[in-house]
Amino acid sequence: MGEWKMEEMPLPALFDQARKIHSMASESSINQETLRKGIEALRRCDGMVSKLGLFSSNETKDDVSTADLKYLLVPFYLGELTEKVAQDDRIQVIKISQDQLKEFISICEALELVPDDELETSGQEGANNFAARRAKKIARFNRQRAAEAKLQEIKERKERRGRSLRAAALSTPFEAGEEDAHDDNGEEERQAWLITISLALCKAFDLLDMLKKEEEMLLAVKEKQSKEGEKEFIREILDERTKRAETWHRNAASQAPFLKPADPITCATFAQDVIEGRANTSQAHEHKHPPLIFGPASLVGGRLTSERERMAAQVFQPGHRLPTMSIEEAGLREMEMMKKWKERNAKLMQEANSSWFRDRTRSATEEDEDAAVEKARAWDDWKDDHPRGAGNKKLTPCG
Repeated sequence: MGEWKMEEMPLPALFDQARKIHSMASESSINQETLRKGIEALRRCDGMVSKLGLFSSNETKDDVSTADLKYLLVPFYLGELTEKVAQDDRIQVIKISQDQLKEFISICEALELVPDDELETSGQEGANNFAARRAKKIARFNRQRAAEAKLQEIKERKERRGRSLRAAALSTPFEAGEEDAHDDNGEEERQAWLITISLALCKAFDLLDMLKKEEEMLLAVKEKQSKEGEKEFIREILDERTKRAETWHRNAASQAPFLKPADPITCATFAQDVIEGRANTSQAHEHKHPPLIFGPASLVGGRLTSERERMAAQVFQPGHRLPTMSIEEAGLREMEMMKKWKERNAKLMQEANSSWFRDRTRSATEEDEDAAVEKARAWDDWKDDHPRGAGNKKLTPCG
């Protein structure tokens, strides 16, 4: 079916073609080209239905003619065929299919074709009641089985009526009773389309639930892949940095001379000399620095070759006393003093904890205690020999 033929086809013929493709897709798998032709035909049908204004939100199912009832199925067929499209972005396909199915359900709801229990349970989605969802699925399954059985019954009845009419047409001419038969056929056709729409509603609700779960699963997988992609990107950066660092160290190790490492530099002045190129790290240094000489020769960095230049260089001398040692030397001397002090304290503590020191201290304490006792005894004896007031008898009037 070419595109130019599709543009020239009227709405009933275009809908029949799209319905055939939908039946083929439902019964077995079809190629993507035929599937896309069916979707395009259904989109054209949807555009024609919108232009003609066949359905209105102010109408009910009784206000819609029997010939227009079948066009209610256009968004349902479109949603089912769109769901079967093979595309890299599966989430986009699911969203488009969901929009078509929701549009079909909203039109049926406006025409009072959606069962009351579906409306009640859809309003209670927030409760997330497992028992309610299970009861809803069971009721939907029962409605679907009843609709399929009734459609099969109508189909068999129509086939029997067709065979009887063909047999009657061969035997008898046209009679007045055939008008009633045509009326019965119209009522039966309306009933068949209403049952087909009810069956499509059951399938639409089930497909919506399935697409919702698939969308949640795909979004979770996409989020996980994005996180893993970020981790992989960071890991690649770290690996690249590690490789560059290893390469740099490997090259440095291969270029470095295999010599004995120099002693650490502890003098700031000598370190400055090494940095400025006046000395090498292998040279010995004893932290001895000559006094600084100020003057013209030192400013230009020349050498003092004569006594006259030496005397001229000593003209501009600082007004304060120059240090006799560097900070490093003072620190080393102070460390030596602290080391000797600690050694002396350790020696004193060792002597204090020795048995000789304890015995000597104990004997000195006992001697002091004996001397105090002897002194107290002598004082008591003296007081016994010289009672109070014994030397003042001549001063008393009765003496």
